Amino acid sequence: MTAIAIALTFASGAADVTSFTRLGDVFTSVMTGNIVLWGLAVARGSLTLFSHTAVSIAGYITGVAAATLIAHRVKTIGIGPAALLDAHVIWVLRTELTLLAGFGVGWEVSGATPAGWAQFCLLATLAAAMGMQSAAVNDMGLAQVSTTFLTGTLTGLVSSLVSPGKTTPHRLRRYGVLAGLAAGASLGGLLVATVPDAVPALPLAALITTLFLAARAAAPAAASPDAGTEDRGSSLPAGGT
Repeated sequence: MTAIAIALTFASGAADVTSFTRLGDVFTSVMTGNIVLWGLAVARGSLTLFSHTAVSIAGYITGVAAATLIAHRVKTIGIGPAALLDAHVIWVLRTELTLLAGFGVGWEVSGATPAGWAQFCLLATLAAAMGMQSAAVNDMGLAQVSTTFLTGTLTGLVSSLVSPGKTTPHRLRRYGVLAGLAAGASLGGLLVATVPDAVPALPLAALITTLFLAARAAAPAAASPDAGTEDRGSSLPAGGT
């Protein structure tokens, strides 16, 4: 689960750098930042910034809502046995992958410099993908870790480190997601500056890696004769990873 959390956080970092540098100076996963920018837009009377933040927030909300409906539908009809990631989480991530693929196509068609309505459409698509990712991670049960907003993760990590006699649970995962966010942002910024056509490959690769890791972990469970009856908790070590 730690590797999956890092991969998804890497995708968030790359997506936010892409949106901030090429899609109107806004974020696609950090809605706190967008709300602040929205307030700034009102103060400055900037219709451009206001409209871009509105589109990003609306796209994110749509992604979360769609992911929730997809997850509910999958859980209702009972698709697939329990594994490292539940079936409804896998389906949400697959849908996010589809959105990211569509974003990549639109990015290439626009010559990596989208403007006008193309920019708004790509911004909404990328924000919706990040909203879906946030909803999926929320259902993964990752203790005190997010892959799109990491202020709480950083707060919890620092607090546990400086508290006398207090251990730091999931320390590797917390360090990992913070490093993954920075790595995704750094590599995303490098590609934006040097090979902008390749920018969509970063979040796509991260999602493909996530689904591969989940599938690889699920393979032994599927091969077991008790795969259909074991619950998710019995297939994982105590406390998770």
